[in-house]
Amino acid sequence: MGIFSDVVLVAAVLAAGLIAGLFYAYTVSVMPGLARADDRTFVTAMRGINIAILNGRFMLSFLGAPLLAVAAVVLHLVTDGAGGLPWLVAGAVLLVAMLVVTGAINVPMNNALDQDTADFTTLRTRFEKRWVRWNTARTVLCTAGFGCLVGALLTRAA
Repeated sequence: MGIFSDVVLVAAVLAAGLIAGLFYAYTVSVMPGLARADDRTFVTAMRGINIAILNGRFMLSFLGAPLLAVAAVVLHLVTDGAGGLPWLVAGAVLLVAMLVVTGAINVPMNNALDQDTADFTTLRTRFEKRWVRWNTARTVLCTAGFGCLVGALLTRAA
């Protein structure tokens, strides 16, 4: 079971790195790039992104990272407990917090942007600054969660 626990932890690290990288890319390139666009282009692009991102590859890392991190904690508790539990718990909590932020804030904002029929300037005004702020928060949560899981991996390897 120790090997299985290690494999789950490595998978959690990989998934967390992928989702942290995705949110980081939005923080440093996608949203700054769209900030230069006119209102119509901004809203249209975000609507397209909201549709395109709902795919299996995204879901594997988005849901996989917190689920695998929680599984790593459980497996740690039922196996030999080869060290790193505080790192594992912190990583799992941070990645679950990313899910909460996304589900409670970013997804409802995306849905409102997709369904609202206001003019493009109004839509952008309601959406952009708040969405960027919360995307930054989930970028920090994911990156910190990834770092904690790496810490757990390094602790176990030592």
